Amino acid sequence: MRRYWIEKQMIFEDQVSFKGDLFHHIFDVCRQDVGHHFEVLTEDAKAYLVEVTQKDRKQAQARILETREIEPLPRPHVHIALSVSRYQVMDAIVEKAVEMGVSSILPFCSDFSFIRKPNNLPAGKLDRWQKIIVSATQQCGRGELMKISDPVEWSEMLKTINPNTDNWCLFAYEGHSVLGVKAHLNAAKEAAKVSNQPLPQNLWVIVGSEGGFSEAEVEEMRQLGLHPVTLGRQVLRVETACLTLVSVLKYEFGLLT
Repeated sequence: MRRYWIEKQMIFEDQVSFKGDLFHHIFDVCRQDVGHHFEVLTEDAKAYLVEVTQKDRKQAQARILETREIEPLPRPHVHIALSVSRYQVMDAIVEKAVEMGVSSILPFCSDFSFIRKPNNLPAGKLDRWQKIIVSATQQCGRGELMKISDPVEWSEMLKTINPNTDNWCLFAYEGHSVLGVKAHLNAAKEAAKVSNQPLPQNLWVIVGSEGGFSEAEVEEMRQLGLHPVTLGRQVLRVETACLTLVSVLKYEFGLLT
């Protein structure tokens, strides 16, 4: 069944109104018509099954037939801190991250990122990524939009991830590392168990752009207590590394249910 993301203010009592760009997408592009049924998703994590009752050239009305609650993303939430990569790669990561249940993406600028300063991001890129998020949300049916921030400087990213008992961080690095992801997670879980600490509320994966990280950045990570972890012998593309890390975390923390 088709799903469309709408703002809650479009609903009044048991009626939904469609106008503007959303009307164009649903009724001109997707060819919905009077009598058709589809779901609309809103920011309050609800899905409404509606039936189209009226339609003219510029607007339409539908009545709500059923309402269901969409379960929130389970804890711990997964976040990606991503050095800004080529825009086509960023587009792909944003789309797949939504489908994989990632809570947020924090783009940052680093020594080898595609852009070196946050204000170098072309106008309209964040709007494009937001549209990709909405489209992917409609496709997969999750109950909340993934957040994506404005790009930040390297130093601001380090402050945001804030490694502590509530925020665990995986620093993926294609350089030499003797520590695999599974070994790292097992050690972290065992340390938490020994110290009688709960599992974290947030899991951050830190991924470089096509150029990776500089030696200075790797050293800064080490000073924060974040030692590089490896994803194996093969050097992975940025988008592959992101999806691999998210998949491993979802499996290891039982988030695939």
